[in-house]
Amino acid sequence: MIIAIDGPASSGKGTLARKLALHYGLPHLDTGSLYRAVARRLLKDGADLHDTVMAEDAARSLTEADLSDPRLRDEETGEAASIVSAMPGVRAALLEYQRTFAHQSGGAVLDGRDVGTVICPEADAKLFVTAAAAVRAKRRADELRARGETADDRRILEDIEARDRRDAERAVAPLRPAADAHLLDTSNLSIEAAFEAAKAVIESAVHQSAAERPPDKPAGL
Repeated sequence: MIIAIDGPASSGKGTLARKLALHYGLPHLDTGSLYRAVARRLLKDGADLHDTVMAEDAARSLTEADLSDPRLRDEETGEAASIVSAMPGVRAALLEYQRTFAHQSGGAVLDGRDVGTVICPEADAKLFVTAAAAVRAKRRADELRARGETADDRRILEDIEARDRRDAERAVAPLRPAADAHLLDTSNLSIEAAFEAAKAVIESAVHQSAAERPPDKPAGL
């Protein structure tokens, strides 16, 4: 079973994806971490974030060390990732890795920006998780403060709005819901409420798929 979860920054999709992966016993991939790792490599090397050659080279040569860098979640890396993720060559370099992960035996849960539209358009269940920009900015600020970091609420909101524009307007794989994705607005939902709503969508999708499947075709679960 492949579960695709897309949505803008700080919408709650990552937390939701991890809970669903645990619930269904599936591996989980935060596809955004791949772009963050590319961006972090460029930042560490002092490279120009708009240098497509350097970015594509980094995307083709990511290591476990890159993917486990503790600075992947900081604001600087997030902003840089939004820049490199708009590069067609970077996206192409990471595409096969993501598809291979999704199609491993038993399936997987992937979250990102284009999982349901580009990476796994054939996913068994698709969710597009969103929330108001102000709500997402507050969540991000709270997350930073919980880690003992300073947070400028106004700047975080501006960064999120700018990132939304870049993600929505990029020429390749712009952020948008798949035509058959279920929209889940978490602005006023607790983590548990969002989880229950998502689980209901997935169960419904799986049951519908089973009902439409020819009798001689095995189930995906």
